[in-house]
Amino acid sequence: MSKLKLPKIHAPPEWGIKPVEQESRYLGFLDYFVFWSSLGAGLLVLLAGALLVPALSLQDAILAILIGTAIGNIPLVLSGVIGSKYTIPTMVSVRPSFGIRGSYVATILNLIQLVGWTAFEIVIMAKAADTISSATIGYSSVPFWIIIFAVICVAMAIGGPLALIRHWLKKFAIWIVYGTSVWVAYSIMSRHTLFDLLSIKPQGGLPFLFAVDLVIAMPISWMPLAADYMRFSKNTRAAASGTYFGYFVANSLFYALGALFVLGAGVKDPVQAIVTIVYGIPALLLILVDETDNCFADIYSASVSIQNIWPNISQKLLVILIGLIGMLLAMLLPVEQYTSFLLLIGSLFIPLFGVVVTDYFFVKRREYLIEDLYRVNGNYWYQRGLNFKAIGAWIIGVICYHSIVIYESWLGASIPSFIIAAFIYWLTMKVKK
Repeated sequence: MSKLKLPKIHAPPEWGIKPVEQESRYLGFLDYFVFWSSLGAGLLVLLAGALLVPALSLQDAILAILIGTAIGNIPLVLSGVIGSKYTIPTMVSVRPSFGIRGSYVATILNLIQLVGWTAFEIVIMAKAADTISSATIGYSSVPFWIIIFAVICVAMAIGGPLALIRHWLKKFAIWIVYGTSVWVAYSIMSRHTLFDLLSIKPQGGLPFLFAVDLVIAMPISWMPLAADYMRFSKNTRAAASGTYFGYFVANSLFYALGALFVLGAGVKDPVQAIVTIVYGIPALLLILVDETDNCFADIYSASVSIQNIWPNISQKLLVILIGLIGMLLAMLLPVEQYTSFLLLIGSLFIPLFGVVVTDYFFVKRREYLIEDLYRVNGNYWYQRGLNFKAIGAWIIGVICYHSIVIYESWLGASIPSFIIAAFIYWLTMKVKK
């Protein structure tokens, strides 16, 4: 009698911070369109869209959404292009400008923001699931759902990005989410005509360019992750265009839906707003299913970022530890601080990647030495591993960002701080020692 042979389950490879081998670089335009569409769609994006109205009119809110997404996507894609060309993760791409040890500063900041995003994602998924379970079976326990989603997201992060994109997002998840979002939008619009919503007068209190900054902060928050996934691309141009358009469509749509919920349903909480529509519970469930990939990206990239400092630590161990920390924070996290969190992210990473992008395109002219990315006393060692010109330009950019937010918020801080950090870095690098 022949024995039943069970299929072997192979653990996904851990690429760490070394360049990805050629056989693992097979993602194309549609893969990146799907992946970044999935990251651009979600409950937290709905929540961010709800912040824009009724302070702004609907037409001004939509304009701010389109402008902010279009602008924020540019540095998102440019930072990923470096990873695509050299098949390296984001934090390694920071080394040529800030120095090998200087990149550790970006790594620590990125770790803080990714753990924070992990907690935000877990808590909003838990609250959404709790809303569903309360309405359907009468069971309510947010801590229980926090634990469940933390476990699910950790398992996804251990599985790795290639399997997630090809076997889950591309075949099922994102198309379900797009279909669900169309239904949700139709349900809201069936209650009120577009003319009625557009005629609602704004209450004020939110300068237009400040609102644009809030939108820019969303794609910027993903910028430190872009190269972590674009390094698996088979073609840089296809990866860049798929990333830009995928994120633009989904982020704009879900930001706008968040604004529509407030004006059309009269409910500030987007989760509760979805529940009020016909078939709202199934719609919320379908969106919730896709939300897990956002948390996956945070956990996976956080583990890769840590390996920029400690490359020999097991990625699986890091994934578990980050998931555990995110779960514990989710138990205590005040979601009301979401706006401040977004602004903090923008203030740190917009100037930082102003330096990184300028270094790659204008200072180094798209030519990095792969061996020196990992070598002490190489071209990217600078002064004991630190490039103080990059650090100084970055700090000035951060100060510029906060100064504008405090004293001239109507101006918008993202573009000026990016340009100032980029220009100062370019200028100081042109000056010889």
